[in-house]
Amino acid sequence: MRLPPHILVVNGIKVRRPVFLLGAPHSGTDLLARALKRSPGCHVTMGRASVAHVVYAFARRPSIGRTSGAVRVLRDALAESWQVLPGSCGQCAEPCRQAGGVTGAGPCVDTGEITRFGDGSPDLIYSAPVLLQAFPDARFVQLIRDGRDVAADMLADPACLAWFRPAMLTEQTEFPNAFLGVNKDEHLDRWKAMPAAGKCALRWRGAVRLSAELRRTLPAEQLLTLRYEDLVLKPAQAVATLTDFLETRVSKVPLYGHAAKAGSWRTRLRPDDLTLVEKVAREELKRLGYQ
Repeated sequence: MRLPPHILVVNGIKVRRPVFLLGAPHSGTDLLARALKRSPGCHVTMGRASVAHVVYAFARRPSIGRTSGAVRVLRDALAESWQVLPGSCGQCAEPCRQAGGVTGAGPCVDTGEITRFGDGSPDLIYSAPVLLQAFPDARFVQLIRDGRDVAADMLADPACLAWFRPAMLTEQTEFPNAFLGVNKDEHLDRWKAMPAAGKCALRWRGAVRLSAELRRTLPAEQLLTLRYEDLVLKPAQAVATLTDFLETRVSKVPLYGHAAKAGSWRTRLRPDDLTLVEKVAREELKRLGYQ
């Protein structure tokens, strides 16, 4: 039985139907967040420390998300992130500041203009069940991208590769673990010995499996799935779909100029890495029409 929407008030504004952007790393959630940040009335945050701390705690230890206090913790983190105060943009991650066009301390938005809140923090997908409990009226937009392109981008991203260091694994890491893409703890030694390309493929595979589960459980009026390729190759059409879904006009300007990255795995992945990615993610690539 779904609980009634919790009334959260931020800067005197009731949070209704917040928007959360979900996807594997480098699947396009950052692009979509930029588009929403430029949309009238939308206040979208990306990677604020208060949210990131909670998201990664849930990702590494999924059982935390099933505790009685998880909903309140995540709700409070988002409330803190959405606060609009003098100098508040100084606490934002650089991608969020750039998306908001912030050159000083901010804020990047006028509270009098806000009608919709949202968050496009990296790896938010691992907190989707808790987000739904915290905001039963939320709207979710999930991005799907060719896993080979995702792997190519992850291999070029030091922040993503940092998660593959052995020191990032602690005794508290739980299995199955969608964040790592590892189903059983006895597979961990195999994971440790796997080249980075394989670990990237596992992370993508774990995320798209979560996306598939969301499609099975959430009603159509709450979940929209977009492909990255449509977002960058057909931005006007994708934005029209998104606008209808959110009932909010969305800017398409930030989406232009990224078309060249669709399918760039062909020149960016080394043959051995491509073979490994396609082996690890074969089933999901085929199911999604990428192979």
